[in-house]
Amino acid sequence: MEYRGHELSANVSMLFTELPYPQRFAAAAQAGFRVVESWWPFAVPDPSPAEIEAFVRTVSAAGVSLGALNFYGGDIPGGERGIASHPDRQDQLTANTRAIVTIAEQTGCRLFNLLYGQLDDRWSPEEQAKTAVIAIREAASAVAAIDGTVLIEPLTEGLNGRYPLLTADDVLRLLNGPLHDVGNLSLLFDTFHLGSNGVDLLATAASVPVAHVQLADSPGRGEPGSGALPIDATLDALKAAGYQGVAACEYKPTTDTLTSLAWLG
Repeated sequence: MEYRGHELSANVSMLFTELPYPQRFAAAAQAGFRVVESWWPFAVPDPSPAEIEAFVRTVSAAGVSLGALNFYGGDIPGGERGIASHPDRQDQLTANTRAIVTIAEQTGCRLFNLLYGQLDDRWSPEEQAKTAVIAIREAASAVAAIDGTVLIEPLTEGLNGRYPLLTADDVLRLLNGPLHDVGNLSLLFDTFHLGSNGVDLLATAASVPVAHVQLADSPGRGEPGSGALPIDATLDALKAAGYQGVAACEYKPTTDTLTSLAWLG
């Protein structure tokens, strides 16, 4: 499935939620998607080999490719937004990284979203920043062996607790600063999060190298056209800037998923 010259993928953690999670991959394929992505699909950072095998089998049976996958982000439904900056969660992240690599080896997935984590008064911001840099560096080193890229994502202010990365510049200060020597890191360009935080999407698309794009409108995080963001113009700017990757539909449908795809024309 393509739109404005970009291959589209379906984020099955947000689309096709009318169905149980394992059935969403086939539903995406039936809707015309050749590529899917997902948030971390397990409740724990280190699922068993049997659980990983079942996940890989589900993807394969649907006939789709897994284009991107989130690292374990903690208790996302409970409000957590990543564990990379939390000193007490590094063993979990190390175990999760091993599981990520195993899944990648079996699916061909090469893009991995690592949420930074929220500020926590148990540690100073400086201690958390140092922890996050070490964690991101180690995750990037692990997936480099399979030609993988770690994505770092800004999140919408006010909806994600004390998450410190809000803009493209916030991420770039990290990637071009203490992580400048790590080649397989990239900003995750999410139109909803960036646009909601007042980032100029067109200017950013034209000037910042990105390895992955996610689409949702703002306000509301619905399908493109449900809000006020210049989604089409942003996709055109990305294409003009040379972006050749997938644009993922990571939105909350304002109706059922299939009806919500009407924005594709």
